[in-house]
Amino acid sequence: MKKKLSLLLTALLLVVLAACGNGEKGASKEESNKLVVGASAVPHAQILEKAKPILADEGIELEVKVFQDYILPNKTLEAGELDANYFQTPGYLALEMEEKGYDFVSVGEIHKEPIGIYSKKYKSLEELPEGAEIIISTSDSDQGRILPIFEKAGLIKLKEGVGENARVEDIVENPKNLDFSTRIEAKLLATSFENGEGDAVVINANYALEGDVNLEEGIAFEGSDVVPANLIVVRKEDENNENIKKLVEVLKSKEIQDFIKSEYKDSVIPVTE
Repeated sequence: MKKKLSLLLTALLLVVLAACGNGEKGASKEESNKLVVGASAVPHAQILEKAKPILADEGIELEVKVFQDYILPNKTLEAGELDANYFQTPGYLALEMEEKGYDFVSVGEIHKEPIGIYSKKYKSLEELPEGAEIIISTSDSDQGRILPIFEKAGLIKLKEGVGENARVEDIVENPKNLDFSTRIEAKLLATSFENGEGDAVVINANYALEGDVNLEEGIAFEGSDVVPANLIVVRKEDENNENIKKLVEVLKSKEIQDFIKSEYKDSVIPVTE
């Protein structure tokens, strides 16, 4: 009898534990309404913070993790510590996927940030002297955005057909011998400019905003018709995640678009479809 009672109690204990386990799974499913998104501080994280209460009304909790560089957001997404990231353009994404084997996909174009060329010494690209030092970022994908600005101004000529894949090595004519060899991390460009380094510094808009650079000191910018969009990027397996779709929907809503226009003026341009 004692043996049977012991077996019965053991069976009951297993049933209770199984029920608890199912409860934990239910809680875990509930917690899946939380999204963790990695972003550059300005303007990406600020835009996401503006979207938080709208998503909360939809039952989605948004946590924003701020990154200071362009490398860690993709590493962290790949590691599964983020549900999405918001900082990169198609060219940079393609380069990262090719070099590092990431299986990522863009699920939405949110805004555009024209790259600017800034100088404390000259008022226009045409004023740049012979051998002028142009400081640019270490990101190869940025070169395909920077060099066409100089080409459009008539200062250089690029190999035909290189387009957005242009690199310094593709310059075939450079009458003023402009020097593009000084390359530093994108996050340091604003400081380099404020310190008066080089003859001109090419700064990504997010770092110009973050570094409180006076945009009026810009002597040339990308045309709005050629600026690539900043993307919401996820792992391929999460492409159809409903919470991610809702995030993109909110970021493309009129409320967020109006916020971007009023907060950042022409330095950040919402993508409308």
